[in-house]
Amino acid sequence: MEKIYPLPPIEIMALSDVQESRPTALVTGVRSWGAVNGLLDLPLVVQAEPTRVDVPYLDNMAASLPPEVEVVYGVGGGLVSDVAKYLGWARKLPTVVVPTALSVDGFFTALAAVRSEGSVHYVTTGPASKIIINWDVIRNAPRHVRGAAVLELLTMVTGLLDWRYAAEHNKTTPETRFVPWAAGLAAGIAQQAFKIAAGVGQGNEESLRNLLDLVCVEVQLTNQLGHNRPQEGSEQFFAYAIEPRASGGHPMPYADLVGPGLLVAAALHGQDIQPLRSTLISAGVRLGQLRPNDIADTIRILPEYVRKHDLPYSIVHDLDLTSERVDELLSITGLNSAS
Repeated sequence: MEKIYPLPPIEIMALSDVQESRPTALVTGVRSWGAVNGLLDLPLVVQAEPTRVDVPYLDNMAASLPPEVEVVYGVGGGLVSDVAKYLGWARKLPTVVVPTALSVDGFFTALAAVRSEGSVHYVTTGPASKIIINWDVIRNAPRHVRGAAVLELLTMVTGLLDWRYAAEHNKTTPETRFVPWAAGLAAGIAQQAFKIAAGVGQGNEESLRNLLDLVCVEVQLTNQLGHNRPQEGSEQFFAYAIEPRASGGHPMPYADLVGPGLLVAAALHGQDIQPLRSTLISAGVRLGQLRPNDIADTIRILPEYVRKHDLPYSIVHDLDLTSERVDELLSITGLNSAS
């Protein structure tokens, strides 16, 4: 049976106006909860601050939820949202997500990104029962995460190139066949992301509202298609591959991984790097959080990695990288020095 998921209901409101009477399990982070705990009154049964999203850890959390819990709240960023949606799905409980930054599109998807067998896998949890947006909280988030979801829109640049590349090499499946009208819509969304990036970086509320709208359109487009190919390609695969060595077992912001990955993927496709690089910087995305040696080592192993984990076909699958080519990619992208 084919199922097309909707967006979750989104309420833009003051957190002090939230009236929750159901016994609550709260999933949050230290900074995130510190930003809102004086505003959001919840009848807490249990509170957790997870730092991992591997499946055994999540299953243990789900099994440990007290039986009196009637709703799961996720207050924070993308990791918190994934954990909250997974717990709600596993225990058949409604889930309310309160983003403290517009850092990822995962708040609005029907998926939770979990780690298993050295890569990222998606569990279909269904969308959250409700998303609560408060612009004061979003605007006051650190600049590097406040509007980092703009990266989800810019990855359509390389995602589309990889999707078309796979189609040209007869490597798409019937479910992921190249759809020109969808590619056109995705390209239009990416084009708008370039226009709003500077305002997002400045914390402009109108720009952040535009970001919310564009992310919702992007998510609904991939919901309609039933896959993420227009938006997820070799830039994400790079992020999956580098995360274990870069993070040292601690969570890293999504944008710190995918931002550099976007530049690497664009360079592999022969694109002009500078417009992407300047747009990411203007939006507040950090490009200097990864060690150049880790980047180089990840690029070298990427062709083997995507085949090992059976990731969707992309330009990476056909790479035969010399040391000189790896050095050239680091130079082209400007990722050859930590900053």
